Amino acid sequence: MRSPRRKTGPPDLTTQEGFGAFYEEHIDAVLGFVTRRVADPHLAADLTADIFLAAMGSASGYRPNRGVPIAWLFGIARNVLSGHARGLARESGALARLSGRRLLEDEDVAALEERIDAQRAFRALAERHAALSEPLRAALDLVVIDELTPAEAAQALGVTQATVRVRLHRARRALRGTGTAAITETQLEAAR
Repeated sequence: MRSPRRKTGPPDLTTQEGFGAFYEEHIDAVLGFVTRRVADPHLAADLTADIFLAAMGSASGYRPNRGVPIAWLFGIARNVLSGHARGLARESGALARLSGRRLLEDEDVAALEERIDAQRAFRALAERHAALSEPLRAALDLVVIDELTPAEAAQALGVTQATVRVRLHRARRALRGTGTAAITETQLEAAR
């Protein structure tokens, strides 16, 4: 079930109260977004922190007339995850960053491992649709998995709503052609 969305911009992220309210409102959605895409609890914690840091840094660029805060935040999350993927190609830089990473407490690791295990069904489903092109997968994931509207997904992707609708149509058609169209609501709920 979708939670109600704020129709105004994010709170003033320069204050402790404003950032705290914004963080509390969106942490579960961001953690869900991240844990559906990575399997390492330390990495999931680091990427989630990076996403909120990036949101703080770009809060002045948020435009309420362009969409809701969660779509804006998922756009930032996509950029952070893409940046991380590019960084993996530069192994020496990644190793330098890992050496300075804060170690998580055992209960934090256990909580993240539980969340990652809960997302295992989604990762299996994601493997079945891995043959889709990145633009098709991105549109499908934002609408079906992350529960954005096509307009919100268009905002997060930086494309028009018509482009998102075409990508959704093509992705669904391709999934039907590969035998993975039997994705049920039960499977989607289990993957969340």
